[in-house]
Amino acid sequence: MDRPEISVVVLAYGEEDWLGDAVASVLASEGVSLELVVVDNGCTSDAVAALPDDPRLRVLVPPTNLGFAAGVNFGAQHCAAPLLAMVNSDAEVRRDCLALLQRRLEDPAVGIAGAMILLADKPGFINSAGNPLHVLGLSWAGHLGEPLEGLGGIRPEASVSGACMVVRRDLWDRLRGFPPEFFAYFEDLDLCWRTRLLGLRVDLVPEAQALHHYEFSRNDLKMYLLERNRLAFVLTTYGSRTLLLLALPLAAFEIAMVGVAAVQGWGRQKVRGWWWIATHTQWLRERRRAIQTNRVVPDRHLERFWMPEFDSSQMPLPRGARPLQSLLTAWWTVAKARI
Repeated sequence: MDRPEISVVVLAYGEEDWLGDAVASVLASEGVSLELVVVDNGCTSDAVAALPDDPRLRVLVPPTNLGFAAGVNFGAQHCAAPLLAMVNSDAEVRRDCLALLQRRLEDPAVGIAGAMILLADKPGFINSAGNPLHVLGLSWAGHLGEPLEGLGGIRPEASVSGACMVVRRDLWDRLRGFPPEFFAYFEDLDLCWRTRLLGLRVDLVPEAQALHHYEFSRNDLKMYLLERNRLAFVLTTYGSRTLLLLALPLAAFEIAMVGVAAVQGWGRQKVRGWWWIATHTQWLRERRRAIQTNRVVPDRHLERFWMPEFDSSQMPLPRGARPLQSLLTAWWTVAKARI
């Protein structure tokens, strides 16, 4: 087979009810030559064994479950194309999706192009149209549940969903892929933000669409990883002046999150996340030094991608928190002018 234009990495873990459909959709892509690498990261069903015999498809089996971040890195090591795509094992790309993302990356100013992620059970409605970045490091599925019609054309975002994104391979190598320490969650936001720190665009391409069998879940492990990785992301990618200006809101938010975690039953995991941060200070310092040394864009040129308000439909605020939200918005209005 000639050198493909795009290498696609799909991870398989657990039951994988939709893996066959995800793989079939990638192999049915039109307008682009591709190779597909499926990383069997611990599939517990026959979903991997049932994949089609296709010369473009390879299955790799690491010695242990590497997690999502390191699992994608592992798959990428065995890919040869100049563009690298990530597609979730429960997502189905439309036939022109990858070709449209490839076309967007013909612009050298664009480092990452992301698809419009639609809800598979309601394909006229959005799962993610880019993921916003809150000033305190939180992120969520942008425009979740909103109708697709009238959203508009290509536009820059703080980040795009890892359910279907394409990144330049040279950029991927320069950024050293996903941070394996994250294991899962926040790796797509982290990659997108570090791309912006290098002066490259992260664009949502609404015409490129993927259907996602999305199911929101909250469990102790997920909340531990989300909170731990959020702190690692903020502490290593935010500029020093930004961290100083946000120090008080960040500290107040950490105290508030302990209360939320205790009420929701994952307080021990929140504390465990702090312990991980405290015991990985050398890694954090080294990572921060590398990111801040290599960045070419200061935070003041990126402040438009930070938002001070939560999406209350996805992150309901505790009772009595509205005044604090207003205070944070006012704080950010003053702080962003001084970054």
